[in-house]
Amino acid sequence: MNKETYIQQRNELLEKAQNLINEGKISEFNDVKVQIENIDNDYEEYTKAQANLKALQDNHKITDIQNKSVNVKGGKVAASTNNNVEENFTNKTEYRKAFMNYVLHNEPISVELKNQDANTKTSDVGEMIPETVLEQIIEKMEATGMILPLVTRTAYKGGVKVPTSSAKPSASWVNEGAGSDKQKKATSYISFTYNKLRCAVSVSLEVDTMSLPVFERTLIANVSEAMVKAIEQAILTGSGTGQPKGILTETVATGQNVDIAKTGSPAYKNLIDAEAALPLAYENGAVWLMTKKTFMEYAGLTDSTGQPIGRVNYGLNGKIERMLLGRTVVCNDYMSNYTASPSADTIVAALFNMKDYILNTNLNMTIKKYEDNDTDDQVTKAIMLVDGKVVDKNSLVTITKKSA
Repeated sequence: MNKETYIQQRNELLEKAQNLINEGKISEFNDVKVQIENIDNDYEEYTKAQANLKALQDNHKITDIQNKSVNVKGGKVAASTNNNVEENFTNKTEYRKAFMNYVLHNEPISVELKNQDANTKTSDVGEMIPETVLEQIIEKMEATGMILPLVTRTAYKGGVKVPTSSAKPSASWVNEGAGSDKQKKATSYISFTYNKLRCAVSVSLEVDTMSLPVFERTLIANVSEAMVKAIEQAILTGSGTGQPKGILTETVATGQNVDIAKTGSPAYKNLIDAEAALPLAYENGAVWLMTKKTFMEYAGLTDSTGQPIGRVNYGLNGKIERMLLGRTVVCNDYMSNYTASPSADTIVAALFNMKDYILNTNLNMTIKKYEDNDTDDQVTKAIMLVDGKVVDKNSLVTITKKSA
């Protein structure tokens, strides 16, 4: 099964499946779903076979030095090879150098280095980021982000529905020999789509003289910083249109918002009311979300005995740990600072269990390059697919500063 036939048959089955869902024919839909999974498996086997055939045609014998262990016995050198370890072709120095030349000089990467079908055209698709670079980008994002490490990470396919339930069955006491009413378990779904996140990095002509490690570090630093800012901003305030839907754009459950009046100011009671509004079942794991400036507004408050209600502790490693009423505060720059007279109602603080937010990512980034005619700079753009949604908003409590 070639790629064109596979895509055509799959699209036809997807359309048929959608029609069956619309008509309420779930049993028939499940049959079609099995057919889709079968052709997916068939095509995967086909591509594996093609890759194996290509390897046989090339007939290249590669010695993996990293997986060799050398033992000296009686003056003789014995080498043992672990044949079970297969190196990703994007990690090879030859590919990484070719990748750098593609970004800097727009030199196409040869088919042999890419280990792809010869019909693939460089002008049609972006080159694959070497795996070592991609892994470092992910590591950098996790290490520097304040919000990203806290959410739930998944890698579902686009269009996959995640079931949720808003009600649980209840038990009732009955007399001997009597039954109870049958209860329906109501479920709904959250569906993830593909939202394209694009990052363009300008590289001056001076980078031409860079060595490979320096080039990779420069690319990693630029891409990771831009990506993490965009993703974390969307996690908190994303509109849900063309980007993930943010936590603070959700409508809170009834009674789970605390208002600060237009003439009011941050007060100890705001925090107490917010904690009271947080359901007991969702108390574990919830954290405060606010900017550092807003935190300092609350940290400066004192209780009736004159003791500050905000705490800043320093752990054994010297890292600052901010607390309000014994609960961790996660400061960020993506929310609005508290102001005395905002132009519109503004959420200045929130309680939320970050594990109740799912960030669905497709990290198969692609890189393309073009030249800025005005500056002669070489612009590199990175693209990834991201979506995210709150799966359970019952842990969300907001504090809103009113404008009127």
